[in-house]
Amino acid sequence: MTGPLKLSFWLAAASIAFVGLCSLAGAAELETVKPGKLVVAFNGDMPGTSFDNGKLIGLDGELMQWIADQLGLQVEPAMMEWSGEIASVTSGRVDVMHGMMGWSAQRTQVMTVSDPIYYAGVRINQKKTTNYSSLKDLEGKRIALMTGTAAVNDYKKIPGMDVKLFDTLDAAVRALLDGRVDIASVDAASVQYAIQRNPQWDIHQVSFNEPYDPNFPIITSRWNVVYGLRKEAPNLAKAFNDKIAEIWAKCLNHKIAQKYGLGDDWWFSPPDVNPRVNVDRPADWKQPKLGAGCS
Repeated sequence: MTGPLKLSFWLAAASIAFVGLCSLAGAAELETVKPGKLVVAFNGDMPGTSFDNGKLIGLDGELMQWIADQLGLQVEPAMMEWSGEIASVTSGRVDVMHGMMGWSAQRTQVMTVSDPIYYAGVRINQKKTTNYSSLKDLEGKRIALMTGTAAVNDYKKIPGMDVKLFDTLDAAVRALLDGRVDIASVDAASVQYAIQRNPQWDIHQVSFNEPYDPNFPIITSRWNVVYGLRKEAPNLAKAFNDKIAEIWAKCLNHKIAQKYGLGDDWWFSPPDVNPRVNVDRPADWKQPKLGAGCS
């Protein structure tokens, strides 16, 4: 190989090597538990998280995998019960946790909480023949809820509401399918994912058409869905938030959500009330929205 061809080949090889060195240098600046790796805690509950064929999957999982790839980090999965995830982050056994986790002021005390990757809240599962969407609509209705969920107290305040408690999400949904209840208010993402996979169910989800009401603080609120990182890793947290900004700008969260039945705009519309201002974000911080052209 001689002349211009040899020079061109050398320059291309040098460029690839330089990019690789920059990637390694960037990864080295991130305070990960293990050099070059991102140890990720997850509980395996779909459509949020799981691990398959060497990659994180699910809505939260695919976004986490994309961030890790962008940062030049190899994901090391750490599957565990949800109850152990926060402790694993705070003790330094993992770098980050995920699993459709909602932001709370309490969590900011023990972890660095990322910018939102999408939003969530309470939705009303019902037969397609009905379209209940307000607190008034729910008066006198039979509702299936899971035992111990925070929304139980809110629903019990609605006049005439007949609250029926179930130990599992599956049992609550079955009660709706069998006609033993009029509505089921259980994990919105899990049910919407199940509806996508079982169109014969003939049920749908409807969002509350209600502004935030302090008398019903759980069922009328919406929240940021976030990642939780070690407080000892500020560079890693900043890198995550930079990539999350790209995710919103590129509509990547919306595109991935469609695969899991969560593609409607509700999942990407921020709460009316911005709960993070002057808590773990400055006064001028804005909740992210999808970039122009997302569909």
